[in-house]
Amino acid sequence: MNQSDDQNPLRNLLLRVAYDGTDFYGWQIQPLRPTIQGTLTSAIKKVCGEQVQVHGAGRTDAGVHACGQAANVKLASRIPCSNLMKAVNDHLPESIRILSVQEVPLHFHARHDVHSKIYCYRMFREKICLPRLSRFVFPFPYPLDEAAMQEGARDYAGTWDFRSFASADRSQDSEEKSYVRTIFSSLLERRGDELVYTVEGNGFLHHMVRNLMGTLILVGRKQISSDAIRKILAVRQRSAAGPTVPARGLHLLSVNYPSAALI
Repeated sequence: MNQSDDQNPLRNLLLRVAYDGTDFYGWQIQPLRPTIQGTLTSAIKKVCGEQVQVHGAGRTDAGVHACGQAANVKLASRIPCSNLMKAVNDHLPESIRILSVQEVPLHFHARHDVHSKIYCYRMFREKICLPRLSRFVFPFPYPLDEAAMQEGARDYAGTWDFRSFASADRSQDSEEKSYVRTIFSSLLERRGDELVYTVEGNGFLHHMVRNLMGTLILVGRKQISSDAIRKILAVRQRSAAGPTVPARGLHLLSVNYPSAALI
């Protein structure tokens, strides 16, 4: 961990990061495996010569992508933010890019200060998925009642115990003491050849968004009714909900903070 002194006090920097998660084992550092956090840490060390800890807003799974992941890192380096962004990007693979760097208060923490996160899940609905899309969408060309799915998606909005939609393996959520989350908006819409589910919430359990989408697929296939969502929430059992859809269709679009946390 880096140390500060009177001549070089630490700066706390907020990074906005985009990545294609296909070739990585998720966000969190793992021994002998490529991860987003590990790759960023290594690149920053090469540029600044400091051993740092990069704190992410959340731990995306292997294969999950991001357009706007957020992370903070404390550095003694005085390299201006714009120059630091360029230098670190020069040491990153093309599948990871820092989009912006800004100085924030020392007490700011990328995970603890989150107000909301927005995810989307992209399902490709045509018979042939072009190679340029295949890493980023879940191909599902089978019949679906999309109107019923749209109706069901709206029932996720609100403050609920999402135990039915958490991973069966709770180890990823070991720091969390509650399954209760607030979903501010939950929308499923057709965009050309894709069916896109967009959800904003104050937090998400491990696999939660992929399980929400998997349950909507059951609605679309008429295996459960659209009004079953509230019943599944009430049961609080993982077995009541749908399957976990593949990671490749999931994208972290943005992480939002109260303006007061950034100044």
